[in-house]
Amino acid sequence: MADREKLILDTSFGAPANALKKKERAGLPWCFASSFLFFWVLLFFAVVIPIFYRLPTALTMDDANNNQFIAQRAYKQLYSLSNIGLKMLGSNGNEIEAVQFLMKELNQIKEEALRDYFDMEIDLSQASGTFALKHSLRVYQGVQNIAVKLTPRNSTSESYLLVNSHFDSKPATPSAGDAGFMIVTMLEVLRVIATTKQSIQHPIVFLFNGAEEGALEGSHGFITQHKWASNCKAVVNLDAGGSGGREVLFQSGPNHPWLVDYYKKYIKYPFATTMAEEGFQSGTIPSDTDFRQFNKYGKLPGLDMAQCINGFVYHTKYDVIDIIPLESLQNTGDNILSLVRGLANATELHDTEAHGDGHAVFFDFLGLYFIHYSETTGIFINLAAAASALILVFLSMWRMSAVSHESFSNVAHGFILVLIIQTICCVLGLALPLIVAHVMDNWQQSLTYYSSPLLLIGLYVCPSLIGLSLPLTIYFSFQHNAKISRSYHLQLALHAQAVILAILTIALTAYGLRTAYILVIPLIFYVLALALNLLTTLHDRGLAWTGLLKVSQIVPFLYSSYLFYFFIVVLTPMGGRSFSSSNPDISIALLSAAGTILSFGFLLPLINTFRRPSFVVLTLITITALALYLASSTQIGFPYRAKTNGQRVAYLQVRNIFYEYDGTLSRDESGYLFNFQDRLKEKPLLGTSVNLTGLISLKSKCEQHMMCGMPLYDSTYVLNRHEAKWLPRFEPIEPPARTELSLLSKTIQNTTTVRFEFNLTGPPQMKLFIQPYEDVLLSNWSFLQIYLETPLVPPLPYFISFSYGIDKSPLHFFLEFTKPNGDFDVPLFQLGVSGHYIGHQGDAQSVKFASSFPPYAILEQWPALYQRFIF
Repeated sequence: MADREKLILDTSFGAPANALKKKERAGLPWCFASSFLFFWVLLFFAVVIPIFYRLPTALTMDDANNNQFIAQRAYKQLYSLSNIGLKMLGSNGNEIEAVQFLMKELNQIKEEALRDYFDMEIDLSQASGTFALKHSLRVYQGVQNIAVKLTPRNSTSESYLLVNSHFDSKPATPSAGDAGFMIVTMLEVLRVIATTKQSIQHPIVFLFNGAEEGALEGSHGFITQHKWASNCKAVVNLDAGGSGGREVLFQSGPNHPWLVDYYKKYIKYPFATTMAEEGFQSGTIPSDTDFRQFNKYGKLPGLDMAQCINGFVYHTKYDVIDIIPLESLQNTGDNILSLVRGLANATELHDTEAHGDGHAVFFDFLGLYFIHYSETTGIFINLAAAASALILVFLSMWRMSAVSHESFSNVAHGFILVLIIQTICCVLGLALPLIVAHVMDNWQQSLTYYSSPLLLIGLYVCPSLIGLSLPLTIYFSFQHNAKISRSYHLQLALHAQAVILAILTIALTAYGLRTAYILVIPLIFYVLALALNLLTTLHDRGLAWTGLLKVSQIVPFLYSSYLFYFFIVVLTPMGGRSFSSSNPDISIALLSAAGTILSFGFLLPLINTFRRPSFVVLTLITITALALYLASSTQIGFPYRAKTNGQRVAYLQVRNIFYEYDGTLSRDESGYLFNFQDRLKEKPLLGTSVNLTGLISLKSKCEQHMMCGMPLYDSTYVLNRHEAKWLPRFEPIEPPARTELSLLSKTIQNTTTVRFEFNLTGPPQMKLFIQPYEDVLLSNWSFLQIYLETPLVPPLPYFISFSYGIDKSPLHFFLEFTKPNGDFDVPLFQLGVSGHYIGHQGDAQSVKFASSFPPYAILEQWPALYQRFIF
């Protein structure tokens, strides 16, 4: 009887080598499943996090060597520069003190320079100009730039390398990180090159520009007007979106892959990704740099690099030198010194147009190694990896059919079923974190992770893991009597994940996204493991194949978790300044989910090799529930902390004065105009000592008046105006000075055209809103003609933003209007004029109001006078 049973077992399906014995089918103890997941979590915290924040040892003056970047020297310069304080365009700090500091440092370097090797010219210039940017026309005058040209004596090259950063600041910040950090890096790089007997082929222009924060005016003035601009053939642009840490390469070229070649060859501590480049250029990241101006107006290819860690202090009063480690300066200094030297010897600078062919795919692996290849090569790699995955999955299924003595169609049917389930897993892996984000937003609990990033694990990572594991776990719990063995079923589930990635890779590649490489990395390593398993007997020996799979996924796990951690670190602080109309939790949830799927997509199904895999799912559900409780019901979930993770509160101390056509005063009101920077608006301020009684929406004013009848400061105020709020004040706000608009003349040009000439005087930042009445056309003016032809989308008026630096001359301009009936003795247009007194604290009541905000509130506020005229 026993022999007969053995014979039946041997001849029935499931008896081949891959069939599990009864004890083996039970799987490993359930506790090992948790240990399996814990290993990968430990790998992230033990490897990825330390490497992400790793910095080199800083050199001090004791290590002084003319051929090395000395972080301590740069740090001392940064101390002096940041101590100047506010360096807003037009301020004394920017136009006088910062310029004097830089000129002193540059002249000292010139004295130390090796005159037998280099000629060094220092040029302090002023620029005035106009250009259209986003939602306004920018008009500027008296912008100061300091350009330094370092020319090797034996060079006949007329091709220059441009290195740029800015020394001006946003309101109310000493700007140690943005971009004083990069300014002193440039100073030290210039000093090292100028005092070292190491030849370079091309002249280098170091541009210390004095107006970036307003709207990139300094770079526009240089590239369109400076005497050296036409010789500049490539640019290394240096900026900041944070303070401290490493600098990331987030834009290259465009269409100049040779630049990335030089980055790889000369950068000592690489940190870069194509995904950041495509994300930035798509507008996902709410920021801009001088790189735009150099590329748009000078056609310069280049590399755009920026500090990106600790964006919580970006553009705030906490952007101070104390939070910047010496090691961070050393990291950036070593990189920029080596890169600039390399590019200054690049033969491609002689004719950059000849080398401008195609984009590049680039990324670093944990800052240890830099990988890059052309876009064409990337397409080949992507398609080859996808095709290899599909072919090997087919061969694996054929092998299963042959070994199991089961028809291929049955194996294929089983695969299709598992593919559907795995697709559901991926969809749920993305959807569940998004649902949590949506629910938290409905509960008015956005940004709960802002100061407590570990909450992200419970809020978004664990729901994604639940989605990835639950359908498959349910499937395997009802699959005991299937004709295909459990081991093969598990392989089919992983094959399904590979097919999904392969299809996505093909689709994204066809769409033209170079970021598709992030899917290819785990796919390639899975293909390698599968190929090795097929070439050996491991594929058919129970769960023996899982060993190679686990080992193969270490590198993809490290890279995927490293990459998406970087984006979460960068985008989380941006959520505090993405304005109330958008929900930043959605983007963070999506990043967390995508990172989780790519990191665990080939690993999480393996929990089904253990007994009671449902226990893992229950554990994940418990962690999610705990995180939701902590986020919504405890102080842990309150987003803001004083100094480190503050709430950005932007408002203007507004005085609105309306004049009618006959010159009579029709309105004179005062109040505070709030442009809330985050999703929570005023909610975190309720219940504090700040009195917001009477706070109302601005929507009704926007429906009645041009530009809401308010001194909207920039495009962020314009775009967010319907979310803005108004707090009336009974005592009139007294601006520190007057903004004066003078009508110089009104001249009838012909039967249908009339011309108005004006003078405008006031603070360094002033705005003009111009709105003709319905039967009137603004046909000509003294500003940029192309903007006149393509203004903002109605009902928005023409928006002119005027700023000045060292030159305080009045703005003289004219406007010409055409009216078919030639009747010019009636109202023709509205003209709104606003002056922004940045750097002034305001009157006594405004100072008292500002002091009532809680410690975690970071204020950006100043007096503003708005006058509306009808002509």
